[in-house]
Amino acid sequence: MAITSANQLELLQTAEAVAREKMIDPGLVVEAMEESLARAAKSRYGAEMDIRVSIDRRTGKATFTRVRTVVEDEELENYQAEMTVEQAKQYMADPQVGDVYSEEVPPVELGRIAAQSAKQVILQKVREAERDRQYDEFKDRAGTIINGVVKREEYGNVIVDVGRGEAILRRNEKIGRESYRPGDRIRCYIKDVRRETRGPQIFLSRTDPQFMAELFKMEVPEIYDGIIEIKAVARDPGSRAKIAVISYDSGIDPVGACVGMRGSRVQAVVNELQGEKIDIIPWNEDVPTFLVNALQPAEVSKVVLDEEAERIEVVVPDEQLSLAIGRRGQNVRLASQLTALDIDIMTEEEESKRRQAEFEERTKLFMDTLDLDEFFAQLLVSEGFTNLEEVAYVEIDELLVIDGVDEDTANELQARARDVLEEQARKALEHARELGVDDSLVNFEGLTPQMVEALAEDGIKTLEDFATCADWELAGGWTTVDGQRVKDDGLLEKFEVDLEEAQNMVMTARVLLGWVDPTELEAEAEAEEGDADLSDDTGETEEQEA
Repeated sequence: MAITSANQLELLQTAEAVAREKMIDPGLVVEAMEESLARAAKSRYGAEMDIRVSIDRRTGKATFTRVRTVVEDEELENYQAEMTVEQAKQYMADPQVGDVYSEEVPPVELGRIAAQSAKQVILQKVREAERDRQYDEFKDRAGTIINGVVKREEYGNVIVDVGRGEAILRRNEKIGRESYRPGDRIRCYIKDVRRETRGPQIFLSRTDPQFMAELFKMEVPEIYDGIIEIKAVARDPGSRAKIAVISYDSGIDPVGACVGMRGSRVQAVVNELQGEKIDIIPWNEDVPTFLVNALQPAEVSKVVLDEEAERIEVVVPDEQLSLAIGRRGQNVRLASQLTALDIDIMTEEEESKRRQAEFEERTKLFMDTLDLDEFFAQLLVSEGFTNLEEVAYVEIDELLVIDGVDEDTANELQARARDVLEEQARKALEHARELGVDDSLVNFEGLTPQMVEALAEDGIKTLEDFATCADWELAGGWTTVDGQRVKDDGLLEKFEVDLEEAQNMVMTARVLLGWVDPTELEAEAEAEEGDADLSDDTGETEEQEA
């Protein structure tokens, strides 16, 4: 097949037709044709030649050009596509390295094999252009809802026609035992759009919590307008869900707006989610208050929050325990997802037993160490004293408020407590020295003898050893393993050393050892302060503009 005047226009007509069918730029199809013709020409003239083809966008005429580049003598490798400066003087007036010489060559005759190869190149280019167009169209739609038509089902995964492409709804992204037949209309959440070797992959979901949030946005105009905001969503797909909302207009009830007149709005979402029961909860910045709301319909008696551990203890009446936990732990699990906290639920009876055990333990501590009778020790515990340090170093006025305690008794109590603490410190230091601890660690400011003993028992015996510790090794912390929060015990955690204190002590040790330049630390601190001030100023400016 030769490129003659009779079929020159057919090239452009074919390009237009393919581009229209695939909804891509006709120029991309023409470029693919140029590349395919160039390949065919190379197979005719020689693979080492640099043959380029240009198709006129108006007439369809294909021009075949041989290109040769001017290179240094020692760099000449390909005699068909390169030439030296001397050789170039035959064709050019003043050739320079890097110049390009082009000459037109006769059009080639495309044989059957060459024509087939050209067709494959064009198809490949068209497919790539189609994939790029599809990716560009859907990449910015991730996080939105799309309507599609079911095409087929493969191994439990549903292939969905979404207009200009196909998307996949995986088996684990379907609600419960949903089943679909070809031709069924389906509404899904675009969870992710990825560019892969086989083309863009559009992943859909009906179980993602944000699917429900987007459905509410469609049903509740106040959410769409920004008057009401969805702060958190937790779902057990197909069974139950909790959604936390807040209103920025004091005149609009966020829960009522989401429920709608006679439940019309929430019912529309429930119907789409196959009857999933939805609890709509008012958001509150106060975490304990928010948790009480999240555990509805159960009643909560008491909440104790441990922010550092990201855990929260909830006390409920005995008869409310099963309601608070929910069927198969569903209620407390959803509340935990909603608040992003681990929740421990106990009954009032269980909490009473625990408090009683703590009371007895502290009473025994004061009886054994301060040589007190049970009644007097119980008085101390009742007043909130939990350890010897509090008794030894508290203001004496706080001891005088205890019934039966005069100034002499208070002084005696503090003297006994200090004697016990000093004896404990002496024994701890003796034991630490027996373990081989160095004076550099003993004399380090901020470490008590008991702390030094605990470090020595773990093999940390010098200031150098201490300086190599991480703050979490000393203060403890939490890590997430397989989705579960796991406690990391710190060497000094029982002495109530927090992460900030641990970090300061380790950094001080490194400065003393000369590992860290203190001026650099000061510069970093000043820079951080400057960034914080700038952030505050920016925030204030934005507020003023608003």
